[in-house]
Amino acid sequence: MRALLALLALFAASLPAVLQAGDAHRAVFELTSDNPKQWTALLNNVENLRKALPGTTVEVVAHGPGLQLLMREHNAEAAARMESLAKQGVVFAACQNTMKRMNVSPDQLSPFAQTVDSGVAEVVRKQQAGWAYLRSGG
Repeated sequence: MRALLALLALFAASLPAVLQAGDAHRAVFELTSDNPKQWTALLNNVENLRKALPGTTVEVVAHGPGLQLLMREHNAEAAARMESLAKQGVVFAACQNTMKRMNVSPDQLSPFAQTVDSGVAEVVRKQQAGWAYLRSGG
């Protein structure tokens, strides 16, 4: 019995910390494209990921030309899909550096959009924290 307990302890110690803590999956998507086809593909990927892995925490970080996805003037279909995803907990983050460079004020963003100091830094922080990284566009 003692040998079995020791074997189980060894097995548990070899599991990644994420699995030991019971955390769900976490994924950060980086968007750098102003192409609506890329936006549709990104939203498809986010929805498909959340269907395949329910409970997955998702953040979409938009910077450079990708910031346009989060601006109020994007197409209504993308806005409706993003608003629905945001209500489900998906975070849509706009890069403040890009906003400054493009002279975009927070009130020009969709109401569900959040801001981060730097899109690139946000992606790095997420990766360092163990989030899966997915790139869209560019």
